[in-house]
Amino acid sequence: MYGTPHTVSDVMTRTVVAVTDGAPFKEIVRAMRRWQVSALPVLDDAHRVVGVVSEADLLPKEEFRDDDPDVYTRLRRSPDLAKAAARTAGELMTAPAVTARTGDTLAQAARAMARGGVKRLPVVDESGVLQGVVSRSDLLGVFLRTDEDIAQEVRHEVVAALFPDQAERVRVRVREGVVRLTGRVRDTTLVPVAVRLARAVEGVVDVDCALLGPPRRVDLDPDLPDAPDTPGEQPARPA
Repeated sequence: MYGTPHTVSDVMTRTVVAVTDGAPFKEIVRAMRRWQVSALPVLDDAHRVVGVVSEADLLPKEEFRDDDPDVYTRLRRSPDLAKAAARTAGELMTAPAVTARTGDTLAQAARAMARGGVKRLPVVDESGVLQGVVSRSDLLGVFLRTDEDIAQEVRHEVVAALFPDQAERVRVRVREGVVRLTGRVRDTTLVPVAVRLARAVEGVVDVDCALLGPPRRVDLDPDLPDAPDTPGEQPARPA
């Protein structure tokens, strides 16, 4: 429905592979290999997400297998050395986990991924119980909307809302997700608002705006001078 943004629950994968905080190292590796994933949510006994264990958390075990680190390495990489000695998911995991809520918008989930530097997020409910997982590719799915679908939403939710008695004067064209607005409106102060709202429509790549104000009424304002072409240049006055 127009005007109703998708939420994480609309696009997430509901079948999720997870491990308990007591899962041993080799069980984690087997689960990653079997399900071809690079990270797993870690759950407590109540199925709440308490952390995430990734391939990066497992690699120190191999890196420091036959190495006797010097003092500098022990100080600089003490967290990695601790993971090299870890045996369970609870000891290996990165905590607290960066998560998304089922009701989050896709933009909120994208910002959480960017801040956390992660490719996917466990999705939890209000109690922190695992509900699914959302990935970058899930969020990018909105860009598969057709141009006509986007154009219809911009017409209904942006143009008709801002310019209700002038909507037929505003033309909306969409090509490859890029919205172009052309035509004339009476209140040009609303043009930046129209651009911002159009850009917020899901699936929009960018907005080109060529909306203009009403044409000059020469018959009503015959003495109104044209704007000078050069800054500082004054229009000629009649003799």
